[in-house]
Amino acid sequence: MGNDALHDNPPGGTLHISVHGSDWLWAAFSVFALSLLIVLVVSFTKPRGSRFFHQIAVIVLAVSSIAYFSMASDLGYAPAPVEFRKHGGEPTRQIWYVRYIQWVINLPLLLLELLLVTGVSASDIFTTIFVSLIFIVGGLVGSLVLSTYKWGYFTFGVAALFYLWYVLLFYAPRSSFAAGSTLRNRYYLVAGYFSFMLITYPICWACSEGANVISPTSEMVWYGILDLLEGPCFLFLFLWGLRDVDYKTFGLQSNKYVGFGREPTSSKAAEAGVAAETV
Repeated sequence: MGNDALHDNPPGGTLHISVHGSDWLWAAFSVFALSLLIVLVVSFTKPRGSRFFHQIAVIVLAVSSIAYFSMASDLGYAPAPVEFRKHGGEPTRQIWYVRYIQWVINLPLLLLELLLVTGVSASDIFTTIFVSLIFIVGGLVGSLVLSTYKWGYFTFGVAALFYLWYVLLFYAPRSSFAAGSTLRNRYYLVAGYFSFMLITYPICWACSEGANVISPTSEMVWYGILDLLEGPCFLFLFLWGLRDVDYKTFGLQSNKYVGFGREPTSSKAAEAGVAAETV
């Protein structure tokens, strides 16, 4: 499959992925797609109105599947000059903007999943999501900059990461958990796992797009493993932790009438929110 993809979509840039790199990306795509189908099926086993966290997982896995399909097909990149040249000349490296699009969508959603089970306010969640975008955009802009100024964007991203750690590991756990201490203990487990995985991304960036130490194929393997651990593995762990938690404790109710073609029997019933459904 990888050989066909590189034949149909010839690589651009002096430094690009190999056939083995494309094969690995197809394998990762298969895992994301299978995980998407599993979560989608499981979500339909949940009562209507209690699928919010599963639906977020479906979105995350769908976005990742599309991104990895694109990268496996050798699409969604832009060649950019590198700062550190191993053999002289003016080489260019494949910079996969489709991966950053994936992260821009998925990281805020993953943070939303984590923080909604805590007592953190909506304004704090909004700020955390904004900071996560700085973390990602800093890496994207830095990867496209030729000079040493790229490390300035890298520093902005790492600074944003420290804020994310603060919220996930110190601020959010001190808030009130509506579902009780059991969920708090589970939150420590998944948040600790998620936070540890986040630090590995800047390390990979520094070795690949940053310092050009590893090849694009090695970059794909490294990032692919991280995305699998931060995507399907994290989501399965997170959703499993919510298996016996009453969804109503999260207070995610819309109070909107959803009668699927039926009209309320009276204005009084409509005002009372009869047949209202949670989000």
